[in-house]
Amino acid sequence: MAYNVKDVFYLDVSFTTGTVTGDGTTQLDLSSYIDPIARRGSKAQGLAIYKVQTSITEGNSSVAGMDLDGSMRIGLLAGLGAGDNATAAVSFSSGALSASNDLLVYGSDFYADTGVAMPENREWLMPDADVPYIVVRDNVCLCTDIDDAFATALTVSMRLSCAVVPLDQSTLNQLLRTQTV
Repeated sequence: MAYNVKDVFYLDVSFTTGTVTGDGTTQLDLSSYIDPIARRGSKAQGLAIYKVQTSITEGNSSVAGMDLDGSMRIGLLAGLGAGDNATAAVSFSSGALSASNDLLVYGSDFYADTGVAMPENREWLMPDADVPYIVVRDNVCLCTDIDDAFATALTVSMRLSCAVVPLDQSTLNQLLRTQTV
C-alpha cells in the first residue's frame, strides 16, 4: 500500500459558502472506485486518500489582501451521505468535524479578520503518503461549518491524491467497523 506515483490519480470537489452562518455540504460519489465485497479470485478494494490540498477563493480570485471577516471549520467526511446542501440547510451533530470522529479524513479552520492582509487556513488533520485514509464507503462529503458569516461568498475547493488499493478481509472488516455512521 505504499505511495506509488503511477497509481495515484486526483479527484476534486468544491463548495460555495454563501453569506450566512450554518453548516453546508457537497458530496463526491466514490462508488466506481470502491468495492467492499471480495469475489472469487479478487480482493475487496478501497480508495486510499494520501493527500488533501485545499484552496479558498472568491470565484477565481485569491482572498489574500481582501477585506474579509469571518471564520469556518472545513472537513472531509467519509460515508456521510448528506448530499449537496447549501449553507444553513443542514446541521451536523456535535463533534462531527473534530479529530475524534473516525470518519473525518481532513480538517482545518479558516480565519479572516478585517485589516489582516492574509487570512489563515490552519490544517489540523490530514492523511499522508505513509498513512493514507482508506475509504470503504461510497462517498465523501466536503463539509463547512460557518461560525462567523463572510460578507462575500467563498469557494472551498479540495484536490484529493488517491489510489485504488486491494484490501484483505481483516483490514476490510476493521475499516467497515470504523466507517459506520
